Amino acid sequence: MSRPNPFRYFKTSPEIIRLAVMMYVRFPLSLRNVEDLLHERGIDVSHETVRFWWNRFGPMFAAEIKRRRVDQMRAFSNWRWHVDEVFVKINGERHYLWRAVDHEGEVLEAVVTKRRNKKAALKFFRKLMKRYGSPEEIVTDRLPSYRAALRDLAASDLHVTGRWLNNRVENSHLPLRQRERVMLRFRRMRSLQLFAAVHYSVHNHFNQERSHSSRDIFKLNRTAALAEWCQLGAA
Repeated sequence: MSRPNPFRYFKTSPEIIRLAVMMYVRFPLSLRNVEDLLHERGIDVSHETVRFWWNRFGPMFAAEIKRRRVDQMRAFSNWRWHVDEVFVKINGERHYLWRAVDHEGEVLEAVVTKRRNKKAALKFFRKLMKRYGSPEEIVTDRLPSYRAALRDLAASDLHVTGRWLNNRVENSHLPLRQRERVMLRFRRMRSLQLFAAVHYSVHNHFNQERSHSSRDIFKLNRTAALAEWCQLGAA
């Protein structure tokens, strides 16, 4: 049985909707920047329409990307996980964005919490292991919450800490930081969680750094990623 067409009530073509969502999520552009770029291409839509499209289709596209990649990532990403958390201000209050990446920089999961205690670490690790299983190593900094959470999960033997060992994850938040500046920070915890999940899925999809290949192979991979994006949401 085929799935219902998610674009069936929209007068705008799916190609334009996919293009608008990709431009807004993938690149550090504001809603009005996307409106102007679409206008240059002869597409007259308002920035509020772009906002609606992003809220409606962004999570759907991200879920489809993750569903397609999760089996492949289980095979290649469970050697070593790098886990870290960064501070994020929401309405002047400090929150924490937890991130896990594999040994090649693929972002596996992102979770926003109000604390960075044992309870928050447990929540993050349980969600991560439920989706990807258990790795051979988990590299973190020396935050005690990691040690306590992994002890409760009977995974203390997987835990590794050390100077410079966690550099792989330290810079994984930079693309989101660029978006945070363009969006003039986030207003709600829920909106940050939603955007982080979608942004990292799209970033993984178009990121070609997993294999340090020749220019010709890079162009083939980029073309394949774009072609796969153009099929998202197809019935």
